[in-house]
Amino acid sequence: MLEKSLGLDADSLVLDLEDAVIPEDKGSARECVARWLAEADFAARERVVRINPLESPWGRADLERTMQAGVDSYLVPKLRSRADVEAIDQIVSELETRFDQPRGQVKLLLLGTETPQGALNVDSLATVDRVDALSWGAEDLSAELGATRNRDEQGEYLEVFRYCRVRTLLAAAACGVQAIDTVYVAIADLEGLRRECVEGARMGFTGKMTIHPSQIEVVNEVFTPSDAEIEESRELIAAFEENRAQGRMAFRFRGQMVDVPHLVRAQKVLERARAAGVID
Repeated sequence: MLEKSLGLDADSLVLDLEDAVIPEDKGSARECVARWLAEADFAARERVVRINPLESPWGRADLERTMQAGVDSYLVPKLRSRADVEAIDQIVSELETRFDQPRGQVKLLLLGTETPQGALNVDSLATVDRVDALSWGAEDLSAELGATRNRDEQGEYLEVFRYCRVRTLLAAAACGVQAIDTVYVAIADLEGLRRECVEGARMGFTGKMTIHPSQIEVVNEVFTPSDAEIEESRELIAAFEENRAQGRMAFRFRGQMVDVPHLVRAQKVLERARAAGVID
């Protein structure tokens, strides 16, 4: 599976030491992941390790071993408060010094709503400087709440999970970090995945985590600005320049009135297109 992952069209590869590994295999899995981090050619893909919670018997060892091998980011689960993020940040800072690595180079991707405490505190989690992305989780939260399911009969999230999704998006925007939508667990339902990606992208999420290679193409397609979106954004920005020269920042464009928020949105579309490598 690790070998196959190196050929996938994913932005980041998450090597999971947490829930995917039984307790008896934590040590051997950690060594396997460390070898891959040190030896494999990840090319442009971000090397991400999903660690065990710091209060578990394995969390600190996960950080120490993988930092030594080389990692770009940590996916941090089961958070409860900003203090949990600060504790991770402190250990990573110490390890950067120990292993003579640039300070602040290793980033944190937070799973902000896997616990009820984390869901209530999600707006403060990403205020630590090392954090560069915030996501959320519905599966672990379901278990914590004692919920029998997290979606209704039409496949839509139940209210408490919609609340967590929206709170995560708002918290990420407020802190100036990426908002990454959570996984879609119905692997065979690619149309359902597409609908959820479209909704997430329209809301402002910049990407989505996947749990199966078959999902990557759909996620990349939806979250990468289309040629039509890029063209419209460029036209709108040019129209703003023209109207600004005439003293106007609100005007008619393609049949609707536009002003500064529309300009900002167009600029962000082009930023996403550049990040995806589809424009220079």
